[in-house]
Amino acid sequence: MSPTSKIEADARRITARHHEVNPGEIAVGVIIGRTSEFFDFFVYAIASVIVFPKLVFPYLDPLTGTLYSFGIFALAFIARPFGTTIFTAVDRAYGRSAKLTIALFLLGTSTVAIAFLPGHEQIGSASAWLLALFRIGQGLALGGTWDGLASLLALNAPGNHRGWYAMIPQLGAPLGLIVASALFAFFVGNLSAEDFFSWGWRYPFFVAFAINVVALFARLRIVVTPEYTRLFESRELQPTSVTETLRAEGRTVVLGAFAPLASFALFHMVTVFPLSWIFLFTREGPARFLVIETIGAIFGLAAIVISGFVADRVGRWPLLGGSAIAIAAFSGFAPQLLDGGFVGESVFMVLGFILLGLSFGQSSGAVASNFSRTYRYTGAALTSDLAWLFGAGFAPIVALFLSSHFGLISSGAYLLSGAACTLLALRLSQRLDRTAA
Repeated sequence: MSPTSKIEADARRITARHHEVNPGEIAVGVIIGRTSEFFDFFVYAIASVIVFPKLVFPYLDPLTGTLYSFGIFALAFIARPFGTTIFTAVDRAYGRSAKLTIALFLLGTSTVAIAFLPGHEQIGSASAWLLALFRIGQGLALGGTWDGLASLLALNAPGNHRGWYAMIPQLGAPLGLIVASALFAFFVGNLSAEDFFSWGWRYPFFVAFAINVVALFARLRIVVTPEYTRLFESRELQPTSVTETLRAEGRTVVLGAFAPLASFALFHMVTVFPLSWIFLFTREGPARFLVIETIGAIFGLAAIVISGFVADRVGRWPLLGGSAIAIAAFSGFAPQLLDGGFVGESVFMVLGFILLGLSFGQSSGAVASNFSRTYRYTGAALTSDLAWLFGAGFAPIVALFLSSHFGLISSGAYLLSGAACTLLALRLSQRLDRTAA
């Protein structure tokens, strides 16, 4: 029996003892899976600010080293659509459990490999090439971790609670950030600089691998259930080729990628970018700001939950449109708060995370709901990949470059462009819906 088959068989035996899986259990599987992915994501993101510029690019000034580090950071977002293409083929040929197992082990292996990364002082420029290789591995793997559980959850949502069920998968982002930020804050705050840069920063990457193993079993437990299999066989969650999906649903994919752009741009503007600014241009240590970031993420978590209630009462699209307008207003003044000391930083992070939670909480649900049954599974995955690429992949490097050359207010231009794209995509979507009607 192959390792994949053995894991699937174990998951089936566990499921058989618990009979049917209800939406609450699906929700738990979704949250565990998303939290593990975002934990991996934020562990790398934090290290790209406070570790990699010194470890991999010590021959550059801190700003240039961080910009180079952010360049490597973006590689995962470029690789992600290719990962979706590859793993969709694996899904169609060998099944979802095989795809998930391979993807999550690739993600875990790529992440834990970074923990053993030698620095430039040991192997020269090969350190940067290895980091880029591992980052591409993470991106390819993330393209394969799409399991359709969020769509399964949406399909089981009562008509008057779709907003509530749509926000559940998004809870993984603040949860992953809270754990990653708290872990790094602990090591940065309790170790000497020498110990942290020698070995302390590596521990979160080991933790990420362990979390991935737990997440794999949690997701397989749902994926192999008879209920999920019936949906798969009825083509509710049937994987289709990327080419076929784009041919049939290309317009929906493009609009879906740009509709949540405001929230995806804001995502990195309140997580990765402010940490880099504080680290490079103030005298504060990263530990204190990581604590502020953790507190901000708690507000973001609450805002995501609130987005479910609001969307069920006023509608998902009005919430996204209103959030985009609020983000546009936020972009005009908020970045300058990062130069306002503890109070300014705290206000920026809390306000930013509240706006992020309200908009990000419904971003995936708005996308998936527009696809036809046949193409929902692959279409939703592709749309998510492209939204992350266009909205978030280059946000840290663009925001840091603009801010370092033209002042903090200039970074708001990136947010403003994301808000404009969201409003335009929502407007086009409404026109197309009226035309179709």
